Amino acid sequence: MPDLKTGDRTWIIDDEDILSRATEGRINQSLEKLADQTGYEVRLVTIRRLDYGETAQSFTDQLFEKWFPTAEEAANQTLLMVDTQTNNSAIHTGDNVKPLLSGAIADSVANETLQIPLREGEKYNEAFLAATDRIVKVLSGQGDPGAPKLQENLQVASTFKSAEETDDKSATILVVVVLVIATVAPMATYYYLQRP
Repeated sequence: MPDLKTGDRTWIIDDEDILSRATEGRINQSLEKLADQTGYEVRLVTIRRLDYGETAQSFTDQLFEKWFPTAEEAANQTLLMVDTQTNNSAIHTGDNVKPLLSGAIADSVANETLQIPLREGEKYNEAFLAATDRIVKVLSGQGDPGAPKLQENLQVASTFKSAEETDDKSATILVVVVLVIATVAPMATYYYLQRP
């Protein structure tokens, strides 16, 4: 990971190159505007995989402490990370951010807002846009819009008859007739051909 510090204008570190240019442009614009208006800085990070024995949260905490080692530097910072191999995510916030982006909201951003699009087909662009929009609204004082709703699978109408709709008797009779013919016909042919 590159070195960052408070005031750097790098908002996204897409180590996995999973975000489109359009998405990165929208996110950079939103986070730049947020930093200018409120002083809160949000960083988004994607990595390929975590080292053995490390969790998404432990990696995020260590990276946050590396980038913002003092309480003053860390106060207005938020770091959101996704491991693309497992799609695990984590978030870490500074002390000044916590009154607005509470622990419950931060967990919801990392585990719902970001995760729902990933579970529906690894929609990284949609996931990061939704997470960024939610964080920006909360940190701008507009209130929490909440996590997106998980889409339920729609039932597709079947073109086949159900077991109750089929007529079992006629099918059974047909099978028995075919079996009888299949048994009797070869025997009759054999006896016919064997007679003198």
